[in-house]
Amino acid sequence: MGFPDRIERVLELAHPPEKVWTALTTAEGLGTWFGNEATIDLRPGGVARLTWTSGDTAELTLERVEEPTVFAFTWHIYGLPADDLRRTYVEFSLEPTGTGTRLTVVESGFAQLPQEAHDKAFGGNSTGWTHELGELVDYLDAA
Repeated sequence: MGFPDRIERVLELAHPPEKVWTALTTAEGLGTWFGNEATIDLRPGGVARLTWTSGDTAELTLERVEEPTVFAFTWHIYGLPADDLRRTYVEFSLEPTGTGTRLTVVESGFAQLPQEAHDKAFGGNSTGWTHELGELVDYLDAA
């Protein structure tokens, strides 16, 4: 039996796709719900950098930017040494609905890890996405 390779979350948001897109793809949005400060070069191959008040940082390499339907990036795998080149792929898909937007978030690439590293990364990111997507909802509802 293999390890789970992906984390998937689906949110029904009471906001239009354009508003959700802005929250996902701007420094102001990312720096509010997904970090405490952000910069972003919004193009495939561009980089977004997130900083938290804890001093933690994350660098995202943008892979897909298809306004307003798909935003995707790769990033360092939680728990691995900083110089480890393995990455997971995170994709946000936005679909308009009658009441707003269906947002699907999929992070994949965990199956490449040995068990101990997999358990730490998959568990940490599963919990992390629950928390961060709750922050996204709060950000959208307050805006």
